[in-house]
Amino acid sequence: MENNEAILGTVTRGAHVLVLAYPLQGHINPILQFAKRLAFKGLKVTILVPSSISHQAPFQQHKHQSFDLEYIRIFDGYEGKPDERDVNAYLRRVKTSISQSLSELLDHFKKNNQKLDPTPKMVIYDSVMPWVLDVVKKGGLEGAPFFTQSCMVNSIYYHVNQGELKIPITGSNLVSLPAIKSLLKVEDLPSFVTSAGLSYPAAVINMLIDQFSNVKEATCLFVNSLDKLEIEVIKWMEIICPVKTIGPCIPYKYLDNLIPDDMDYGLSLFEPETNDCIQWLNARESGSVVYVSMGSIASVKPDQMNEIASAMLNCNRFFLWVVRTSEENKLPLKFKEDTSEKGLIVNWCPQLEVLAHQAIGCFITHCGWNSTLEAVSLGVPMVGFPQSSDQFTNAKCIEDIWGIGVRVKANEDGFVAKEEIEMCIHEVMEGESAKEIRENANKWKQLAVEGRTSANNIQEFVTKLQCST
Repeated sequence: MENNEAILGTVTRGAHVLVLAYPLQGHINPILQFAKRLAFKGLKVTILVPSSISHQAPFQQHKHQSFDLEYIRIFDGYEGKPDERDVNAYLRRVKTSISQSLSELLDHFKKNNQKLDPTPKMVIYDSVMPWVLDVVKKGGLEGAPFFTQSCMVNSIYYHVNQGELKIPITGSNLVSLPAIKSLLKVEDLPSFVTSAGLSYPAAVINMLIDQFSNVKEATCLFVNSLDKLEIEVIKWMEIICPVKTIGPCIPYKYLDNLIPDDMDYGLSLFEPETNDCIQWLNARESGSVVYVSMGSIASVKPDQMNEIASAMLNCNRFFLWVVRTSEENKLPLKFKEDTSEKGLIVNWCPQLEVLAHQAIGCFITHCGWNSTLEAVSLGVPMVGFPQSSDQFTNAKCIEDIWGIGVRVKANEDGFVAKEEIEMCIHEVMEGESAKEIRENANKWKQLAVEGRTSANNIQEFVTKLQCST
């Protein structure tokens, strides 16, 4: 227990689950939101906080009316920001350290269960850490992975894991997979499983593919998705393993307001410029603003940043653009000053609050799954601008399957010209497809707010766990 330490006190309630997130913003937010829902339903929930982020983020007890979360720090091999220049070494160290720390923690619970009474019954862990299940089972607990990506993307990785989709894929032929009725082009697949995947460290690719290495040994699979968004894929996956869709995992304020004071994720590794953003949006007319954000990780090349900037300058619309501090030096010289009357550039923003604002007319997004689900849940039309990973598959869904936006067309080098960006903005906001896109966006928003299957799945899981206590 040398490297594990309690951050907060405990409260005794119902059955007890431990929740372990992977230390990235896009992975932490949805699993933390799921943890809130389990706690609200009566489970005792303890969040295992990786040490590399425990000092950066405001991990403190959530002061909700109906529940509390507890936090315990778990050593992931790093004190503070890790050195990720050698990705393979970083991932090996995280695996070794968390495995050892978690094993020690579970042994401690067995020897002294008064500290965390009742004794934990299950560990819910990020699916990119499948090796956690081995530690959990040795400790006598049940384990369930939490998938932060869509069922369609998960099914693709499953096919790769089973050897039914080879790496790398080359050429431009259509791809047919049993789980997906729609034919996919190579450019619709996650970049990790195409020829582009050759540029990624092998350990990263293996981490994604290995998510399905032991799923049949897990109690169930939790997926941050909405059943109606992916009904055909989910039906296929249920044949393979017990899948439970429990999304969209966003604060209840933006869904059915079941928990009135659940207004945000409660955690951000970046400091949002909330007041500046909301005050600026309050001064704009309904549906007049283009919101641009490439997420918390994507690094846009300087020449591509110039094209986006030119499109914002030429599109004759107000824009709110999130440009992280690490990306600011790629902006054209004096761009902020030259566009100050029509644009606001911030390093980070409260994205949910921004998307929910009536001034937003469309969202230019990298199509990360969290951002996609947020826009779906809030009925915001999108311009898909995928950068890497699962974002290409999500962009395919946005345009061709759900009909809630368009996808920019890139050249063979992945470069998108300013004219293409301008054309996509026009099409979503006032083009021939604009009305249909808005109608589809509102339809999916209503389905996300209802979320009946997800709510039933969560309640069924909680009831079963409590009855087995």
